[in-house]
Amino acid sequence: MAGLGVLGGVRASISLETTCGTLLQELEKIWTEIGESEEEKDLMLLELEKECMKVYQTKVDEARIERARLHQSLVAKEAELASLMVSLGEQSLHLKIGNPTSLKEKLGLLTPLLKDLREKKEDRIKQLSDLSSQIEKLNAEIAGFSHHDNASDNAVKIEEHDLSTRKLTEYQAKLRNLQKEKSDRLHKVMEHVNEVHSLCGVLGEDFKVIVEQVHPSLHEICIEQPTNISDRTIKGLSEAILKLKNEKKIRTQKLQDAAKTLIELWNLMDSSEEERRPFKVITNMHGSSEVDATCSGVLSIETIKQIETEVERLKQLKVGRMKELVLKKRSELEEICINTHIEPDVSTAPEKICALLDSCLVDPSELLVNIETQITKAKEEFMIRKEIIDRVNKWLLTCEEEDWLEEYNKDANKYSAGRGAHLNLKRAEKARVTISKIPAIMDNLMNKVFAWEDERHTTFLYDGVRLVSILEEYKLKRQQKEEEKRRYREHKKLQNLLLTEKEAVYGSKPTPKRSNSLRKNVNGNGFMTPSPRRISVGSATPELLTPRSHSGRYNSYFKETRRLSTAPLNFVAISKDDAVSSFASAMGSVTGSPPCN
Repeated sequence: MAGLGVLGGVRASISLETTCGTLLQELEKIWTEIGESEEEKDLMLLELEKECMKVYQTKVDEARIERARLHQSLVAKEAELASLMVSLGEQSLHLKIGNPTSLKEKLGLLTPLLKDLREKKEDRIKQLSDLSSQIEKLNAEIAGFSHHDNASDNAVKIEEHDLSTRKLTEYQAKLRNLQKEKSDRLHKVMEHVNEVHSLCGVLGEDFKVIVEQVHPSLHEICIEQPTNISDRTIKGLSEAILKLKNEKKIRTQKLQDAAKTLIELWNLMDSSEEERRPFKVITNMHGSSEVDATCSGVLSIETIKQIETEVERLKQLKVGRMKELVLKKRSELEEICINTHIEPDVSTAPEKICALLDSCLVDPSELLVNIETQITKAKEEFMIRKEIIDRVNKWLLTCEEEDWLEEYNKDANKYSAGRGAHLNLKRAEKARVTISKIPAIMDNLMNKVFAWEDERHTTFLYDGVRLVSILEEYKLKRQQKEEEKRRYREHKKLQNLLLTEKEAVYGSKPTPKRSNSLRKNVNGNGFMTPSPRRISVGSATPELLTPRSHSGRYNSYFKETRRLSTAPLNFVAISKDDAVSSFASAMGSVTGSPPCN
C-alpha cells in the first residue's frame, strides 16, 4: 500500500510538472510576443512561485487542522465509549473489522457503536426511572403519604454513572420486595377491617365511624385515594380491635349474667314459652364461650338494656309471687314425701313459711332454694326406696283383698242370685289365693328391708315409723287373729258336740235367738271372724294393721302406731278342758237345763 501511494505521488508530480511546464512555455511565448524583458520575466516567475507556495501552505494548514479535529473527535468518542461501557457495565467490545489505519476509519467504526450504546443508555435510564418511580410510590404508600401530593418532592433522580445490569436487577428486586410488602400489608389491613366489621356487627356499633377514626380510606374506596396501609393505620386498626374485643368481653359477661338471672327468674316464675321466645338467642349464650356470640347486634347496648329491663320487670313480679311459689314448691315437696312415705322437714312447714315471709326475716329466694334442695333430696330418696315402697304397696293391696274377703264372708246374701254375685265369687277365689301368699310377701319384704338397712347403716322409716316394726306388729296381729280363729273353731266344735249330746237326751229344740249373733260373725270358711275390738290392752286395733295408701282405715295406721306401746302382746292360754267347762256352764245357763255330767 505504501508503494502504491509513492507511485501515485510521483505520477501526480510528473503530471503537475508537465502541466506547469506547458503553461510556463505558453507564458514565455506570450511574454516574448509582448516583449517582456528577462528581468521582468524572472520577477513575475518569482511572484508566481510565491503564490503557489502560499496556496500549498494554506492547504497544508487546512489539512493539519482537519487532522487535529478528527483526532480530537476520535479521542472524544473513545472517551464517551469508555464512559458508556463503564456506565452500562459492559466489559469489552468486539469490532467487526481489524485495527483501522486512518482516523476516518476509526471514527466510522466508533460512530454506530456509540449510537447503540447511547440508545441502550436511554433505555436503561427509562427502565431505572420507571422502577424508581414505582419504588418511590410504594414507599410513599407504605409510609402513609400520597404519591400525587409528594410528586414534586419525590422526583426521580437516576445516577447515570451506574446504569449496569446489576443496578437494574437491584431495582427490580427492591420493587418485588415492596410489592410483596404492600400485598401483605393490604391483606393484613383487610383482615383487620373485616374483624372490625364483625365486632361492630355484634356490638351494634357504627362501622363507618370506627374505621374513619383510623383513616378515611378504609371506608371510602376510590382510585384517587387507595387504601392506606401504613404502620400507623395498622396500629390504629389493632388498637380499635383490642378496644372492641375488650368491650365485647365486658358486654358478654354482662349479658351472660343477665341471661343467668333471667333464666332463674323464668324458672322461678314458671314463665311461659311465649314470654321466653323473644330472648331465646340471648339465653342460648348462657354458659357458652365468648366467641359464640356472633349474632348481629346480640351485644348491642339496646339488647343489654332490653334484657335488663326484662330482669327488672320479673324482679318486681317476683316479690308478689314469691310466697305463692314457695308454698307451691312446699306442696310439691309434701307430695313427693307422701309418695316416698317420708316426713318432710318441719322447718319449712306452710305455717312457718307464711310467718317468715310476712315478717321479712328471710330472703324468699334462699327459702325457695332450700325447698328445692329438699325436693332434690326427696327425689333421690324416692329412687333409693322405690323397690321397697313398691313391695309395701303390693302388701297393702293384699291386705285390702284380705279385708274385703272378710267383709264378703260376713255377707249373708253372698250366694244370692243378684247382679254381680258371680263376679264377687270369682274375686273371692282370687282373694283367697292372694291371701295365701301374704306370709311369703312379708318374709321377702322384711329381707329386703334388712338388706337395705345393712347396706346403708340406717333404719328404713315409713311415715316416721320403722318399717320392720310395722311389719313385725302386723305379723303378731295376724298370728293373734289366727289364734282367735283357731280358738273359735275349737269352741264351735265343742258347742256342736254339746248340742248334739243335749238333743240326744232331751230331743231337738229350736236354736235360741242368741245364736244368731254368732252366725253373723262366721266367715265363708265356717270360722268366726273376731270383732275388731277384741284385742289385748295396749295393742293396736285391726283398723291400724296396714299403712295408709289405699283406704281411710289404712291411712291412720302409721299415725296411731307412733303412740303404740313397744311392750309385747300378751295372750291368755286357755286349755281345752277349761274352755269346755266354761262353755258348758254358759250353755246351761242359756238353755235353763243342768250341765251334762
